[in-house]
Amino acid sequence: MIVKKAYFEQTGDPEVIQWAEAKLPPPGPGEVRMRNTAVGLNYIDTYHRSGLYPVPLPSGLGVEAAGVVEAVGESVDALQVGDRVATFGPALGAYATARNIDASALFVLPDDIDDALAAAGLLKGCTTEFLVERCARVQAGWDVVVHAAAGGVGLLLVQWLKHVGAHVIGTVSTKEKAELARAAGADHVILYSSEDVAQRVRAVTEGKGAEVCFDGVGQSTWNASLDSAARRGMIVSYGNASGAVNGVNLGILAAKGSLYVTRPTLFDYYKQADERAAGAQRVFALLRQGTLKMTVGQHYPLEEAAQAHRDLEARQTTGSTVLLP
Repeated sequence: MIVKKAYFEQTGDPEVIQWAEAKLPPPGPGEVRMRNTAVGLNYIDTYHRSGLYPVPLPSGLGVEAAGVVEAVGESVDALQVGDRVATFGPALGAYATARNIDASALFVLPDDIDDALAAAGLLKGCTTEFLVERCARVQAGWDVVVHAAAGGVGLLLVQWLKHVGAHVIGTVSTKEKAELARAAGADHVILYSSEDVAQRVRAVTEGKGAEVCFDGVGQSTWNASLDSAARRGMIVSYGNASGAVNGVNLGILAAKGSLYVTRPTLFDYYKQADERAAGAQRVFALLRQGTLKMTVGQHYPLEEAAQAHRDLEARQTTGSTVLLP
């Protein structure tokens, strides 16, 4: 079988993404051949490509996709040809028309979750699940800041937080994105390009600050998160869209009110088979109920992945993005 796949031989700007055709061998023991029908675009893809998260080179690209099992290797009992499946990694290589992948990395898709929705939302949905439910353990009535509240994870965070009864304060870059955050349920929206985030957070929380700040932006929002957190509050730094947070002086956490900071990653919370299955089923259930509404803001042909990366990094996208083989 001939497949087309993306790869990069050196890290850098989106221009380093190349495409090649290759013969795909039969799946090995424990593997299946997965034909992709939709591929998810995620910020972690840009971290791999840029070198922020180092990977051995040359490397494939992309972690999230939905598709169909077309062949099954030895020792694979839980999947069969024709099954609809999805993955969010950790193995790279999702930017491809098909690939061989470890069967343990796949989730069987329910009939009522379509491929594009799964590719757009499984990683982001599971990220949201662990951030809210198992990392920060948000409680009803808490004040919670969500930076980049109109992004793919941001919109899901707003919805999930409202579901558990939190009071949500979103930050966004434009008035258009502010409307998206409000539509998702944000109680207050702050335009960080023209307003002082921490001052507004203090104002709407009557001076107390937020019990939790979810910060997927990184360097440019770090100080705002420090100044927005309540005494003994938590900053959950889960992304680096503006660059990594470096040189943190732990003393600042004491000075700002005995704060907690965590830098979690998805795969530490989705390591065991039982927690992977439980988390994904929780996401599917909330999508099915309509509690979570996934916004697929844009589609690109798979081979236009470089342009999709440019738009994502320039904050020109809203919601989730799907690449179509």
